[in-house]
Amino acid sequence: MKSNKQRRTEIKATRLKREAAKPILKDGENQKEIPTGSAPCNPENLAPSNSYGTPDFVQRGYYLDLLFCCASCQLQEVWRATQQKWWYEVAKGHVLSHAKLCNACRRSERERKVEARRIHLEGLEAKYACRQQI
Repeated sequence: MKSNKQRRTEIKATRLKREAAKPILKDGENQKEIPTGSAPCNPENLAPSNSYGTPDFVQRGYYLDLLFCCASCQLQEVWRATQQKWWYEVAKGHVLSHAKLCNACRRSERERKVEARRIHLEGLEAKYACRQQI
């Protein structure tokens, strides 16, 4: 069994270790901590935009997990900070856009479009095959 003094020193050591592991944003001379479950924002990687203001995540300096309602199935889902970072900075999505469909609905919509494209191309092939026979 450990004494209270030993336990307090262990607790302090784990707290210091946790503090050292937290990412820190350097904003000029001010340093801000990034909360857990968020991703840092790099405004230089955003697509150019002619909007009338800066988005919240740029002012804040990091992305936060956002809750949204799917437009198709009406279920609530979380748009993760890492997904937002990818959408805005890598895919160069518009800074005022946000998630609309949940992953399951997005997948089914993608499959629906692939099937519609396949049927359309089969129809075109049949149409041109009939013309060549004449």
